[in-house]
Amino acid sequence: MKNVFITGASSGIGAALAREYAAQGATLGLLARRRDKLEQLRRSLPNSERHHIYALDVTDHAALAAAAADFIQNTGTVHVVIANAGISVGTLTEYAGDLAIFERVVQTNLTATVATFAPFIQTMKRDAQQDACRLVGIASVAGIRGLPGAEAYSASKAAVISYCESLRVELKKSGIRVVTIAPGYIDTPMTQINTYRMPFLMPVQKFAAKAVQTIDAGCSYRVIPWQMGVVAKCLRLLPNALYDAAFSRAPHKARADDQH
Repeated sequence: MKNVFITGASSGIGAALAREYAAQGATLGLLARRRDKLEQLRRSLPNSERHHIYALDVTDHAALAAAAADFIQNTGTVHVVIANAGISVGTLTEYAGDLAIFERVVQTNLTATVATFAPFIQTMKRDAQQDACRLVGIASVAGIRGLPGAEAYSASKAAVISYCESLRVELKKSGIRVVTIAPGYIDTPMTQINTYRMPFLMPVQKFAAKAVQTIDAGCSYRVIPWQMGVVAKCLRLLPNALYDAAFSRAPHKARADDQH
């Protein structure tokens, strides 16, 4: 039986991962801002009384550390920690007001990933020789090459990829596996507001099943779905001039001001 801690668990990818792990008999720590959504999710899961919920914002590092300590105290060995909490909103550097949004995206997508992992590492180092322990960062294909109009989101997810790579090498001798998963377009509330075509759009529960397989295998890095992985590799190989020509007219994600 696994003990699994998931941030951003109230909807989308986080809730789908919770359902997948709960179906396998895991004990879950579910963290998100909305207590009502967390309660609703917990009641829908098998063995609902076994799971722990924590209603807080991942940018509150002290509260996050306290939640991690509580989950460790209640479960002992923590096998999987998934830093999934994230936000996506269009940003444009030319708008002075977008700077605060940029900072919020980076704090939520990147800094909170560090703050999510940090409280668990010492405990995992103790247990990794007997149990398979995983730290999982949820990145994005948007972090592979910068997308126009998504400056904050692309930058934060590119940083998640690099950060997890650094951490993976750092923890290699400890026995802890660091897994980076870069979703393509997944059918969640985050993507449902997009007005443009999303190639290879994947149902969220199908994504969760493949993600759990990836985590169990301890893969260092994987793009899901695989078709987006092929696209991402091709884009990475494109010379800048060709990439710029191809994507300069790409559709933009709406800015916060444009969503009202």
